[in-house]
Amino acid sequence: MDFLKGLLIRVASTAVAFWLATLLIPGITLDSGSAIETVTTLVLVTVIFGVVNAVLQPIIKTVGCGFYLLTLGLIALVVNGLLFLLTSWIAGEAGLPFHVDGFWPAAVLGALLVGIVTWILGAVLDRD
Repeated sequence: MDFLKGLLIRVASTAVAFWLATLLIPGITLDSGSAIETVTTLVLVTVIFGVVNAVLQPIIKTVGCGFYLLTLGLIALVVNGLLFLLTSWIAGEAGLPFHVDGFWPAAVLGALLVGIVTWILGAVLDRD
């Protein structure tokens, strides 16, 4: 039961982070007609983002470990921005009204904001 609770808290906090990103960062849009459609879209985008990160991020870190060392981890901003942009593309292909206009500044700042807000909410809500 603790696993399910932690998963739900993580999904909810990431969905809130995506919602804040759509409000605060120009270039990230969520065009929905109702509150229910907005929440559904945010949860689905959160799931897409989680799957993209779970599948691709370990592969990218393993293959690009030299770049991480060379740039002292700053390449992670670029990688996270690209994964955020990929999430937007997959959401568009799935017919979800979530869109990121481009890599810079929307995708990079969006990924940064989602990461920070998710981290803060996870610490506050004690998801573990």
